[in-house]
Amino acid sequence: MSFTEANTVEQMILDALSSRTGGGGAFVVREDPAGWGGSLGGELRPAKWKYVPATEVSRKPGEVMMESWVRQALIRLNPEIAAQPDRADEVIYALRAILLSVQADGLVRANENFTAWLRGEKTMPFGLNGQHVPVRLVDAANAVNNQLVVTNQWIYQAGSVEKRFDMVFLVNGLLLVIGEAKTPTRSAVTWFDGAFQINEIYEKQVPAMFVPNVFSFATEGKLFRYGSIRMPIDIWGPLRMRENEPEGSLADIRRTAESMLRPDVVLDILQNFTLFATDKKHLRIKIICRYQQYFTTNQIVERVVNGYPKKGLIWHFQGSGKSLLMVFAAQKLRLHTKLGNPTVIIVVDRIDLDTQITATFNAADVPNMVGVATRQELQSLLGQGVRKVLITTIHKFGEAGGRLNERANIIVMVDEAHRTQEGDLGRKMREALPNAFLFGLTGTPINRADRNTFWAFGADEDAQGYMSRYSFQESIRDKATLPLHFEALEVKLKIDKAAIDEAFKQITGALSGQDRDGLAKRAAKMAVLVKNPERIHAVVNHIVKHYQTKVEPNGFKAQVVVFDRECCMLYKAVMDELIGADASAIVMTGAQYDPPEWKQHIRDKDAEEKLLDRFRDPADPLKFVIVTSKLLTGFDAPILQVMYLDKPMKDHNLLQAICRTNRTFGQEKTHGLIVDYIGIFDDVARALDFDEKAVQQVVSNIDELRKALPVQTQKCLAFFPGVDRSVGGYEGLMAAQQCLPNNEVRDKFAANYIVLGTIWEALSPDPCLSPYEKDYKWLTQVYESVKPPSGNGKLLWHALGAKTVELINENVHLESVRDDVDTLVLDGQILEEILKDANPTKRAREIEIKLIARLKKHLGNPKFVALGERLEKIKERHEQGFLNSLQFLKEILDLAKEVVEAEKQTNPVEERDRAKEALTELFQEAKTKNTHIIVERIVADIDDIVKKVRFDGWQATSQGERLVQRELRRTLLKYKLHTDQELFDKAYSYIRQYY
Repeated sequence: MSFTEANTVEQMILDALSSRTGGGGAFVVREDPAGWGGSLGGELRPAKWKYVPATEVSRKPGEVMMESWVRQALIRLNPEIAAQPDRADEVIYALRAILLSVQADGLVRANENFTAWLRGEKTMPFGLNGQHVPVRLVDAANAVNNQLVVTNQWIYQAGSVEKRFDMVFLVNGLLLVIGEAKTPTRSAVTWFDGAFQINEIYEKQVPAMFVPNVFSFATEGKLFRYGSIRMPIDIWGPLRMRENEPEGSLADIRRTAESMLRPDVVLDILQNFTLFATDKKHLRIKIICRYQQYFTTNQIVERVVNGYPKKGLIWHFQGSGKSLLMVFAAQKLRLHTKLGNPTVIIVVDRIDLDTQITATFNAADVPNMVGVATRQELQSLLGQGVRKVLITTIHKFGEAGGRLNERANIIVMVDEAHRTQEGDLGRKMREALPNAFLFGLTGTPINRADRNTFWAFGADEDAQGYMSRYSFQESIRDKATLPLHFEALEVKLKIDKAAIDEAFKQITGALSGQDRDGLAKRAAKMAVLVKNPERIHAVVNHIVKHYQTKVEPNGFKAQVVVFDRECCMLYKAVMDELIGADASAIVMTGAQYDPPEWKQHIRDKDAEEKLLDRFRDPADPLKFVIVTSKLLTGFDAPILQVMYLDKPMKDHNLLQAICRTNRTFGQEKTHGLIVDYIGIFDDVARALDFDEKAVQQVVSNIDELRKALPVQTQKCLAFFPGVDRSVGGYEGLMAAQQCLPNNEVRDKFAANYIVLGTIWEALSPDPCLSPYEKDYKWLTQVYESVKPPSGNGKLLWHALGAKTVELINENVHLESVRDDVDTLVLDGQILEEILKDANPTKRAREIEIKLIARLKKHLGNPKFVALGERLEKIKERHEQGFLNSLQFLKEILDLAKEVVEAEKQTNPVEERDRAKEALTELFQEAKTKNTHIIVERIVADIDDIVKKVRFDGWQATSQGERLVQRELRRTLLKYKLHTDQELFDKAYSYIRQYY
């Protein structure tokens, strides 16, 4: 019995979710501490999908909706339509129009319009005297009241384009969820292939299918990922029910599917966890929740509905989406039928955070939202009992007089709850709203020694003090944020350590009024040290050189944090001398008596936002923003990778500031980087000063990594006692592999190598790596040679980092072109070594015999005889030095193209499949015992890339050609060959030859 995607992953999900097999208890609503499965309101009863084979669904291949089912639901759910059933046709006409509009309006707009209908936000004049009344397509409150159907192998045809979908989930005849299943038995195939199929092929070629879509998912039986329409695949998210939940097996996928694909959850996400927003480029985008946002929102709603406990502390690490969490929570609370039109108050403690939160709510078009501008307005709105979403700062409660509103259905969410909630302002807010629910959100871990924040928001029912926690490690694991690396500079660029300690105690501490005069004197001493002209020139010069060599080549930007506003001016002046005025900008607040030359850097909100949009634009020459207090909290610019820190900071302020660099930004950004000029991280534990052990791993200190490098290298080499690492070829590799005789030992070696690889990636290109380069190359090749094809042992074996691949391939031309036909990877250095062989004639003849083995399959055919002669001449010219390795590659590509064409003509049916091995055979026969193991990995890598993008008949569509060309360029870019147009043309011509 063979294992296929249809009889493994696809069948398992269908069996787990549908009623044809009884479904076990998959949809029984059970107690779920994670909160996975709330509803809009009403009594939630068990609901199941009914499996119906696609062949038994009465529809034409070009139809998206099951119109007869839609009509039945309209009559069932709408009394006005039930009274006059032909009114259902008017609604269906409107829905058809949206499906047709996708070509003109685009998928996101069409999906947004259809979603409004699905949510019951649209009205029709079906009431008395033509009065408009809401129309319900689905019952989001009670999933059991809907017709719930799951089917598979659903064929949709649009013109000449026909696509087959693995799994589709329909609610009342409307296709809300689409899933792609891939085989679990091939290491080269992953969930990414299914997501790519949905995102890059189906959504573009048959967009009408996705107009009603809530979300899509993909799985290969190991990992489950989901995303919304047009969402980049690299931010498709996982689902985890609880901390450290494993994934990697069919059982894990079944558990995930049974959780997320429940009808009530799908409808909950549709109704409460879907947003349409306008991005920085003024394009409409669709946003759906990450799992931690879903769980936490439902925990908040559950507490408010139950009336107890009336508070909760939420720690979700910086950058993991707290602003959107508040949007989702506000939406669901406002819509909940049991809460009687509540008031939701979002409380922040700074104006810049107020701007960021308001912008998030505005971008998401949250209805009935009011930004409260003054204390008087806040008191007036609360006194009147306004039922809306209010956004205000904590300071506006400062002059609140007594109780403003005693209602119990007021829900307060306090952002950055650790800052000001313990003092007078927090007390006044509680006095003003004595019966309100209070939920505190923080992006930084709370110091266990400081009990006030736990007292203010932590409920006794929460064992750890937190209602919800999403840690730094979890956000890194889920790729919601990036790791942070730290680089400490040479001592000569630091100020006096005693002065630093003084600054920590005084400048960044909480001071009473009577301390201010003393502080001014101490600060003046600190300023003299910091503003020394020689020091400023040294620091700025280092910043510019560091940025130009380590950051700018990768397309990222930088933030410079300085001591005070005068320093902003001083640093800017030196930077202008070095790289010109256009490369940097100051962002700071103004004061009444500022010198005239400072005023040019003071901007209003609109001008500042335009400047920051320029900073976010990769093509804009603005590379640095220089700040002292602004943009250290709430500033979201994913293109920002490095912070040059030259200001004393500590505790929450420090952690919040450095996390400006941890936002994800494409696949090239692997970490955020902090470069310390002032000595903040000389003692990381003291600077952060948190009891939470997890936080100690937030920042990796480059100095510590340098010390760990030789130790970790020796740990890895210790697995190979007595192995002569100077021996190459299969003899050397076999000797190394014999030291790793079983999976247990291999996994131990892998664990140690992964640590070493992480250190190497973080340090590169530090000169300290040079003495260990040879050993690291050797260990990398051994690691790759024993790595399981699936990538999974007892631990998850990782892919090589970009710096490691670059190191392995340094001075070696690794050129490759790959489609589903074959792969060709030629190593120029190896070929040169062949030419230096002591007996080149014998060696050349040996290679020739192997290379022409494929052509010998057609002995006697004049065409193949001629091709064999051409191959011999190409090799001879290369041996004689007339062709370098790159020219040799191009010649071989031309030849391979003709070989494939000749085989197709010889026996088109039989040779079509055999032609898939043409270039692969050339590589396998041409490689020597000295060929790097990484080369074979690259062969497989390119093979996988092309399999993802090819589809039958792609040459006949401009979209298909663009898709294949783009992936080919990406592949060549990986091996630094993307600028060679001739190579690209030959490779592309070869790819076209087979498909």
